[in-house]
Amino acid sequence: MTARAQTGAPPARSSFALLRHARYVIGENPVTGIAFAIFVLLVVAALLGPLVTPYDPLASDTSATLRAPSAKHWFGTDQLGRDIFSRVVAATRLDLGIAIFSVALVFALGGLSGIAAGFFGGWVDRVVCRIADTIMAFPLFVLAMGIVAALGNTVTNIVIATAIINFPLYARVARAEANVRREAGFVMAARLCGNGELRILLTQILPNIMPIMMVQMSLTMGYAILNAAGLSFIGLGVRPPTPEWGIMVAEGAAFIVSGEWWIAFFPGLALMLAVFCFNLLGDGLRDIVDPQRRT
Repeated sequence: MTARAQTGAPPARSSFALLRHARYVIGENPVTGIAFAIFVLLVVAALLGPLVTPYDPLASDTSATLRAPSAKHWFGTDQLGRDIFSRVVAATRLDLGIAIFSVALVFALGGLSGIAAGFFGGWVDRVVCRIADTIMAFPLFVLAMGIVAALGNTVTNIVIATAIINFPLYARVARAEANVRREAGFVMAARLCGNGELRILLTQILPNIMPIMMVQMSLTMGYAILNAAGLSFIGLGVRPPTPEWGIMVAEGAAFIVSGEWWIAFFPGLALMLAVFCFNLLGDGLRDIVDPQRRT
């Protein structure tokens, strides 16, 4: 019984120490705390958006068109009488979903291939580097426009296009980190213990480069939201009347001159806060995940 208790104690203590360190990082850095608070707000809005919105985000009311912000409509209404607050909240799920899935895809493609390139070298390194160089030869947003235009402006194709244009960044960061660590002492010790190369890659190299990859993933989520909004703004993204921040900004831009500023302002503000959140979240995640920064 005692042996079992001692065997199970270290993981529990490790998890408790990680949570305590995360609380310390958030408490000592107010900017990181604000970023985490905005992230929690975004997640809650994405999960509970349809349940908390006061109006149907797709329902139009011609008798309440272009109403300014008021107690009845907190963010006002658009040219079709749709409640902007409901549409901004409903759009959070779509934009956050695009960011999460595109980051997961680019990490699976670019991150893992970059780790393999840096660890194995040889022809694997040459193939991955040539693919990254080919993608970087194009203006990235123009490349995303071409991919979406060729495949069709659906959410799936936006995720694929966003993952492709971010492939070189993930591949190069992961390759550099794996290349530095492939001759490290812990890797040599794993080889002496009889571990295969693939096992060493997944159990030794990958966990040690995750802190910097976490920072990159957080930054890429902000880029993904901007990319989706930019494609929607020029008409190549999500199709209306689906609530999406880029579409809402594009629709409201034509009314700014006539004084209806709220149509584009509040979706743009939500877009800015989301990107601001993920840009600041990366530093906090690095401080929490990196074992060398734990106190």
